[in-house]
Amino acid sequence: MSLVWLYSIGSALIISLIAMVGVVALALRERFLRRIIFVLVSLSVGVLFGDVFIHLLPKLAEEDYLVSGTPYILGGLLVFFILEKFMRWRHSHGEDISELAHQAEEVRAKPIGAIVLVGDGVHNFIDGVIIAGSYMVSVELGIATTLAVALHEIPQEIGDFGILLHAGFRKTQALFFNFLSALFVVLGVFLALLAGSALKEDFIFSTIAIAAGGFIYIAGSDLVPELHKTSDLKKSLIQLISILTGFALMALLTLLE
Repeated sequence: MSLVWLYSIGSALIISLIAMVGVVALALRERFLRRIIFVLVSLSVGVLFGDVFIHLLPKLAEEDYLVSGTPYILGGLLVFFILEKFMRWRHSHGEDISELAHQAEEVRAKPIGAIVLVGDGVHNFIDGVIIAGSYMVSVELGIATTLAVALHEIPQEIGDFGILLHAGFRKTQALFFNFLSALFVVLGVFLALLAGSALKEDFIFSTIAIAAGGFIYIAGSDLVPELHKTSDLKKSLIQLISILTGFALMALLTLLE
């Protein structure tokens, strides 16, 4: 088995294990949890944008694929918009568990648990394809993309776990089904590696372009509005520092090249 397969599947398993973070969240006080999520969301913005503009787009430009890949970048934006708009009732980041409980109660008549799990499964499958495509370009790009996905998934999984609990799932059920949904990352990686070996460069670089569009959507449309919910000067400075830290992490990963 090549290093690309080992790195890709290893990264996918790490992302899948993040689904277990909901158990950890239950043991934390809500006030402390909100502080952690606050920093993670800010850091995710920097990492996602950093991955796009420091790694993904420059790689496309280097391979003369930036112009021809533009439709795929736009496609990535649309795919994640559709996931949010039609397959998920709310893209939660778990910053307020009590609010999640209230909202879950309001939509109990709908199959909210199934909607969350199906949406997450599709999202995770796409993440797997993106991770595999990145590793097929280079290890450095794969690590950067895995980090970007992981940082976004931590608050996401905490939020989803809370929603499943308040939608009527028992703790063991919520954990099991959330983990099952997360395993679609592994499926996405496996199928992408098989397809990539057959389709070669066109598949690989179209995947990178889709990743760029998806990350721009997640960071700009999903995460940044969360940051604007506070205007407190101290918290805003923490947000700015966290975003810059995300940029710095992505820049440091270029040293692996």
